[in-house]
Amino acid sequence: MAPVTSDLPQVQDSVSTTLTLLFQTLTNISLYDSAGRPSAPVLASDLTALDDSLLKVSRLANALPPSAVPGIPLPLMEYVENGRNPDIYTREFVELVRRLNHLTRGKMHAFRDFRDVLAREMAAAMPEVKEDAMRVVEETGGKGPVLLGDEEGKAEGR
Repeated sequence: MAPVTSDLPQVQDSVSTTLTLLFQTLTNISLYDSAGRPSAPVLASDLTALDDSLLKVSRLANALPPSAVPGIPLPLMEYVENGRNPDIYTREFVELVRRLNHLTRGKMHAFRDFRDVLAREMAAAMPEVKEDAMRVVEETGGKGPVLLGDEEGKAEGR
């Protein structure tokens, strides 16, 4: 058999055709016991067509390059396969990210404050490193007046 090459629209069309065949087969099966019963050969041909369509979808999907497949997170796939609502997953994910961002922001502020206190205390204890400490504070996003005493820092708007 020749190698199968496919693209995403081809796979999507094949899946759509398979769903249509599945619906048609389910309809014929549900009507089998009704007054207008289709015969066994009709059901057999429906099942054969459905089987062929599923095989085609499988071959086309397996032939897709990884870059053509949309990146759906595996935990989301498992969540949906377990019968849960993907909107709930999304909401829980957003809440988790928001909490982690809040925690990270708190850590950033704590480290910033620690940097300022450490630089101020080092400058007070060792005046010879005051310029180096000020340079480090400024290069890490701080403001120079943090090294000044409380009265001087307040006067400069700290």
